[in-house]
Amino acid sequence: MSPRRARRRGPFDRPDGRGAGRPVEAVPGVDRVETSPDGDWVVRNVSGPALGKAYRCPGCEQEIRSGVPHIVSWPAWPGGEDERRHWHTACWRNRANRGPGRSRY
Repeated sequence: MSPRRARRRGPFDRPDGRGAGRPVEAVPGVDRVETSPDGDWVVRNVSGPALGKAYRCPGCEQEIRSGVPHIVSWPAWPGGEDERRHWHTACWRNRANRGPGRSRY
């Protein structure tokens, strides 16, 4: 019988509880703050394969399917992370060019 292999634990699987909660706030080095006419936004690029859920883009009202790289943004004010939205990258870049009657997020 061969010996058992040790399984490397992920940062959220540690028995001592360190790293037990997933980050919700801005992550230094991953998130960036963008300033635009509609305010300051914290922006995070999301790679497609890391997802297992579909989202609705507020820019084009179309579905962002699982596996598609996109952007997550939220207002850069305290408590703004509760207003997170998932955008197609092109929709995020063109959000200032949207017509009247469309909300900002």
